[in-house]
Amino acid sequence: MKFPAETSQPQQQAPQAAVPPPPPRLLQAGEVLSYVQAVYERIYVNPVWVRRLDRNSVVRALLFLNDRRMMKAYLDKIKPAGKVWMLAHVYGDLVKQVAAKVGPAGQLWLCDATPIQVARAKSKLAHAPQAGVWHADAACFSPPGAPDLICSFFLLHEVPEEKKREIVDNVLRHLSAHGGEALFVDYHNPSWWQPVRYILLAVNRWLEPFSGALWKNAISSYASHPDDFVWEKRTLFANVYQMVTVRRKPD
Repeated sequence: MKFPAETSQPQQQAPQAAVPPPPPRLLQAGEVLSYVQAVYERIYVNPVWVRRLDRNSVVRALLFLNDRRMMKAYLDKIKPAGKVWMLAHVYGDLVKQVAAKVGPAGQLWLCDATPIQVARAKSKLAHAPQAGVWHADAACFSPPGAPDLICSFFLLHEVPEEKKREIVDNVLRHLSAHGGEALFVDYHNPSWWQPVRYILLAVNRWLEPFSGALWKNAISSYASHPDDFVWEKRTLFANVYQMVTVRRKPD
């Protein structure tokens, strides 16, 4: 039986007007966004479960052994002395790897909307003076400098539809026409013959109510003005995962 090939899909569009930025803000001390508290309390808020889940082995199992190649694709985009904005803390040691890759001459800016995740990130990055961590919503956070790379690593599938639009627009707002790119790594629409498809259908039904939207909608569809950007999509593991690179078109 011959299976469909994994794909790399460039998407070209025509320029439109820029999106006006929302006012950036930090979250209040101890604040947890309502959807996080309602849906992800055990996974991302409860201290006992957070300690149990924040391990490389857990990430590897949850991503069906595909974690390393997706992380490598992310790390390969980071230049020494680069400036990286990471939209959320990730379990395991990925944040340490990113800080090491930018090196002491670079900068890593990480924001997360959950206080305990901010604390975990700060602990991991305590010996990386080039890294800063903020308790902030990725939909309205602005890093203190112009990033070379912005990465959303498995964030979009965990936020409601309107929040997806806000995050994508905020990311694109920080891309310069003179350089810089965004990388969205997330779930996709698995091929019908991929057994993991049916595992994820059950997971989405019971644990991930916002994830199914990425099975139906391209990440570019969440942008207010997608034609201002060049979109390139690569799918992995029989379309279970997608890596979408975005660059602003030159003026």
